[in-house]
Amino acid sequence: MGLEIERKFLVKDDSWRKGIHGVRYVQGYLCTDKERVVRVRTGHGRGIIGVKGPARGIARLEYEYEIPLEDAREILNSLCKKPLIEKTRYRIPYEGLVWEVDEFTGANEGLVVAEVELEREDQEMPLPAWVGKEVTHDSRYTNAALVDRPYTRWG
Repeated sequence: MGLEIERKFLVKDDSWRKGIHGVRYVQGYLCTDKERVVRVRTGHGRGIIGVKGPARGIARLEYEYEIPLEDAREILNSLCKKPLIEKTRYRIPYEGLVWEVDEFTGANEGLVVAEVELEREDQEMPLPAWVGKEVTHDSRYTNAALVDRPYTRWG
């Protein structure tokens, strides 16, 4: 069983950018129900299909499987809800954890969030100086929600 335990924060400045390179991802959603999410993603020259269950606190079931890249591209273009999520992801090690900073483009231009996956829900974690307000429990910041209500339309 796959279990994702994750916390999400807004990023308050650009100090995280020093000397790192990101990977561009495009992802789309086949299903964005409250109880389940099914997404397809391309990045790192690979296609991935992922299934996530409902959030229970900061944890949720998550399963990911590699699929042929061309199949992933066709699903994104033909079957997924629009707009697609476009972002560059940066991986930043910090005090024993790896933070993933997502810088969105396209319909979500201007949004930058940082996520960190944990081993336990009660795990202590130091925050880098560039981490701002926690938005873990604010569903507007989920990628699935950003398809239906992109950041550029928040006003």
